[in-house]
Amino acid sequence: MTAALIPGVPLLLGLIGLLLPPGDGDRRRPAATLGIAGAAASLLVTLSLLLFAHKPIDVSTHWVSIGGIDLTIGFTVGVAALYVALAVATVALFVQIYSVAYLHDDPRYAPYAAQVSLFTGAMLLVVTSGDLIGVLVGWEVMGACSYLLIGHDRRLPEAPAAAVKAFLVTRVGDVGFLLGVAVLIAGAGTSRIADLRTHDYSSGTLTAALLLILAGVAGKSAQFPLHTWLPDAMAGPTPISALIHAATMVAAGVYVVFRLYPLYDESPAALATLGVMAAITILLGALSATAQDDMKRVLAWSTVSQIGYMTGALAVGSPAAALFHLLTHAAFKALLFLAAGAVIHAVGTNYLSRMGGLREHMPVTFWSFVVGLGALAGVPPLSGFWSKENVLTAAAHATEGGGTAPVWVGWVVWLAALFAVLITAWYATRLLLCAFFGISREHGPDGPDWEIGFDDARYTAPAVPHDPPGAMRWPILILTIPAALLGLVAYAPGFRTALEMEDPHLSVALVLPLVLLAAGAGAAWWLWQAVPGADPAAALGPARHLFASGFHLDTIQDRLVVRPVRAIAKVVTATDEKVVDAAVEGTGTGTTGVGNALAVAHRVPLPTAAVAVLAGALLLGAVAVWFGAAT
Repeated sequence: MTAALIPGVPLLLGLIGLLLPPGDGDRRRPAATLGIAGAAASLLVTLSLLLFAHKPIDVSTHWVSIGGIDLTIGFTVGVAALYVALAVATVALFVQIYSVAYLHDDPRYAPYAAQVSLFTGAMLLVVTSGDLIGVLVGWEVMGACSYLLIGHDRRLPEAPAAAVKAFLVTRVGDVGFLLGVAVLIAGAGTSRIADLRTHDYSSGTLTAALLLILAGVAGKSAQFPLHTWLPDAMAGPTPISALIHAATMVAAGVYVVFRLYPLYDESPAALATLGVMAAITILLGALSATAQDDMKRVLAWSTVSQIGYMTGALAVGSPAAALFHLLTHAAFKALLFLAAGAVIHAVGTNYLSRMGGLREHMPVTFWSFVVGLGALAGVPPLSGFWSKENVLTAAAHATEGGGTAPVWVGWVVWLAALFAVLITAWYATRLLLCAFFGISREHGPDGPDWEIGFDDARYTAPAVPHDPPGAMRWPILILTIPAALLGLVAYAPGFRTALEMEDPHLSVALVLPLVLLAAGAGAAWWLWQAVPGADPAAALGPARHLFASGFHLDTIQDRLVVRPVRAIAKVVTATDEKVVDAAVEGTGTGTTGVGNALAVAHRVPLPTAAVAVLAGALLLGAVAVWFGAAT
């Protein structure tokens, strides 16, 4: 059961860490030790299995039978799962190390470190579990941990609202996910994923189950229309942003579809839905990133777009390309968020409009951003170039037909992904220019009054910005290596075989993406040079407000969903209080009144009572005579 140690160690140490008292100074060391040890142990176990395991691990044991359905507990760990676990454990380890310095003055560091361990273990459980019950447990624990971690800093007024929003929006999708899992398990009579993947479902049942699961994927992986929680989640500490965006939470939905892909490959309707969702998300995320003034929100919207690339690859029939982009994205997005944390730590604000001129003061952070943004944009030979090339190639092949998904899905995904290459290069270049070039705008005005963003109130900026301390700097430096070179593993035969990837090749089809890449970066540079020091986003004109607001989808959801639900809740509450409660209370009051009246009657003196009884008898007799005469 070596595979059980991959999620088991961080989960166990996280539970132990929750028992530690919060504090600072020496009292932080046990929490830091447990957090780092959990991620390191998972990383070591994963590496040992990658190096020495000669065949996939598939261990399962019967748990309980309910109504003819066999529920199992087990672990299924193949090479693909180990690659994902390696990415999760690596990013988690660097986040734990980085957090020791980043949250050096946080009195609640101990529960934070424990929750990060639980978050990591939950994602690893989703990756390694051999049955859907284990996946569901990891899925739900991640949701709870994300709520706690996003709302960790109680000094920020935005944090509680962002945490609640993330929890509620993802829970909407989780309802569908739970129902989809139930349909699959009930149909096959087992929760074991290996058996589910080969079961012969009816077409209608399969499509319904897969569409319900896609609702959960849209929530956890921040895909349209349940993506709105992710930009607001930037209220959490920056290391948590790195963990959520790079290795956990948003990657979970993509990996679940990857694991169940043989079923999706039998449902054209499910793949078509996934393709449309992916295309909208790719463009929505990319366009929204162009107008953000908050550095972390630029990166957050870029995550929305890049996850769309992964779901788009799945939709056009290339789970290998989706997983490859998931791995490279984990490397360069973790690098970018940790480097962004270094910038925020140095200047005391998230806003690009208050930055500038940091290249000379923060050379290590600057070059880390160059590598990370280059990989994000797909600059060759950085990692993102190779994984995006696989996605674009898969989408182009899908336009020729022959796959499960309709041909039009291939065209939609391919065109959206191509256009996003141009936009991504533009906003990546803009971010680099606004933060690191020109003159310092430290005392400049806030971002535009329509901008939504979060200041990081944890630090006071030093007089002169500088690169971060060693505990923060070394994770950033190490992550630049996979961000730059991870794409070259596409040339490793073992990697291609494990993911069932086609041999990498450079073709004429790459000319158009490279032209779009150069055009996007060149346009941002030209706008920067045309008006020195001006934000290139000013060229967006009236569209800037639309893009910055995420196309007002938050407002639309508020008016179409949130307000009607609140109105219904008020009506139900009023009905309960005014009708149900009033009826119950009125019954009690009436009964009490009758009882009091009877009690008074019992206390009447005997002569008076006799007179009353005689009067009543006479009255009843008169009534009887009257009605008898009438008939």
